[in-house]
Amino acid sequence: MTVQPPHYFHFTQESQFSDTMAGPVAELWQHRLEGMFEGVDRVNVGWVSLTGFNHDKAIIVVNGRIESYWKYQELFYDLVQQGYDVFALDHRGQGVSDRMAEDSELGHVEEFDHYVSDLKTFFDTVIAPKDYQQHFMLGHSMGGTIASLFMAEHPSLINSAVLSAPMHGININNWMKPIASPLARVVEQLQNQPDYAPGQVPYYPKPFTDNPLSQSQIRYQWFRDLYEQKPELKIGGPSARWVWQGLAAAKRSIEQASKITAPVLLLQGSADHIVDNSAHTLFCKAMQKAKRSCQLTVIDGARHELLFEVDKYRHPVLAATINHFRKAEENRE
Repeated sequence: MTVQPPHYFHFTQESQFSDTMAGPVAELWQHRLEGMFEGVDRVNVGWVSLTGFNHDKAIIVVNGRIESYWKYQELFYDLVQQGYDVFALDHRGQGVSDRMAEDSELGHVEEFDHYVSDLKTFFDTVIAPKDYQQHFMLGHSMGGTIASLFMAEHPSLINSAVLSAPMHGININNWMKPIASPLARVVEQLQNQPDYAPGQVPYYPKPFTDNPLSQSQIRYQWFRDLYEQKPELKIGGPSARWVWQGLAAAKRSIEQASKITAPVLLLQGSADHIVDNSAHTLFCKAMQKAKRSCQLTVIDGARHELLFEVDKYRHPVLAATINHFRKAEENRE
């Protein structure tokens, strides 16, 4: 696939970031529609949409662990500028959605499949009634796992998908890999109530220096400032149960990859130390073995947050994303 040069698309620029966020992005954000729906076990799940830009095609953004749709305002702006309606939700236990434990900063879930079920409810109740001709999905990190499982379970709903640094595996020290899941299960059984996995703590703003997420200081600081302005969005480390549930879901996403029919573009940062990049190869090979389309593109030098990286990484990521979706649009015509 040929990726158009980033300037072709006129994405937001770091050099104008503050003015862009305070100006056109903030103005667009004022036109958002927010709501809640009942997910599994009557948990309130929050969502946002920016619509009226295209009646035929929409992008569903599925964010990662600890994230909120509030964090994605710049991305939403860039997608809207390319002519798409945009939808996103905050997963149970984070963002504006109901928390799953007494400690509001604990990243916890009872069953990973609840994330997938919530996404299906979101699709059925909020997006499907709009009667779009095409539905595209952009999943990041944990959202990439959720999106993968969703597309495997409901292969007819999504026309094309981009997975940004998907959590098809978690980067764990080699000697820990065999025992990580059973250890987390044992720790959970020893806890009286949901609590942090070993070594995990409540939210704290990691300094930009040596952070593993992004090399864009201005974007990184904006995200940290947002969480100070809206402290209800703060989420810290995962629970012991989330760890083994997450590891099992990541493994399952590879096992079920052959059921996905939508063409997938998988974007990987070569300097990503959060997810297991080798799992991406396994995922794509599983799709390709089933005669499905999965293209793995490595962004050399980029860290985990591909959508919040410096322009020289973020712009090619967005260009590849838009090109991938447009290819699906052309194939439909």
